[in-house]
Amino acid sequence: MNFCHKTARPVYCWPLYLVFIIVSFGQAFAQTTPVAPSAQPQPTPRLTTEKNFFSNILRDQKGIWTAPFHWQQSDAKWIAPLLLSTGALIVTDRRTSGALVSHGDNLSRLRISKDISYLGSAYATGGTAALFYIAGRLKHDERAKETGLLAAEAFLNSGIVAQVLKVASQRQRPPVDNSSGEFFDGGSSFPSGHAISAWSVATVIAEEYGPRHPAVRYGAYALATAVGISRYTGRKHFLSDVLMGSAMGYGIGRYVYHQHHDPSLDSENRKQTTRLLKSKFFPAVVPTFSRQAHLYGASLAWSF
Repeated sequence: MNFCHKTARPVYCWPLYLVFIIVSFGQAFAQTTPVAPSAQPQPTPRLTTEKNFFSNILRDQKGIWTAPFHWQQSDAKWIAPLLLSTGALIVTDRRTSGALVSHGDNLSRLRISKDISYLGSAYATGGTAALFYIAGRLKHDERAKETGLLAAEAFLNSGIVAQVLKVASQRQRPPVDNSSGEFFDGGSSFPSGHAISAWSVATVIAEEYGPRHPAVRYGAYALATAVGISRYTGRKHFLSDVLMGSAMGYGIGRYVYHQHHDPSLDSENRKQTTRLLKSKFFPAVVPTFSRQAHLYGASLAWSF
């Protein structure tokens, strides 16, 4: 059944779409914040070994799809802005997508957008997870190994969610019917699969390495953002498709990380840092001060 007739203007239909979003899409975030013990069952053990990989995905899917039932009042601080932004974009999607056409489908822009969007393809995002895992196995680096496993979990979880919602929403893509963007009309535009995949994997990497290496966090998010924008400029998705895909990818990545991350890796990292600081081979910065000589500064002390 087509709830919004093809000839209806999107502005009359967007409240229905928002209800659809509220019910379906909030799951990506709700369990990234603490939930009262009475609102959810006891947490499951954080298992990240290969033999638990697929069982973890099944548990993730259960948690993702039931998350709206565990929302708290504090979640409104991110739910409200997200839904308002998505609603505003849905209302203006036809105009913003049409603006690209009115300025001409520049072949160079389309080509560049297509090239950038490859970073969000299944080959690139799944391959990134595989590279982390393989490198971790070869170098006996538990953090890299975990990053690969959790990135793969996030990638598969986001892929499942995206495909289910594409079938449920059936939104037309921008080139169809002068960018009308109709829902429930046989399309596959909502949400952006590239954006959700890129953001889910990037978020896991950022959570694993961001606290120690901020450049990794910013770099991962920058690449994911570029993928999302390229899907719009390449006329593969509307801006609202990209926003919700990115938001869900970020939420799913955080959910997977906080559910299955091994805290002992952080403890081991602190121990290694402490040992390094205590090592006689580690240089120390020593303050230098002399009022008589008017000398103020610092010196590098290094014992051998």
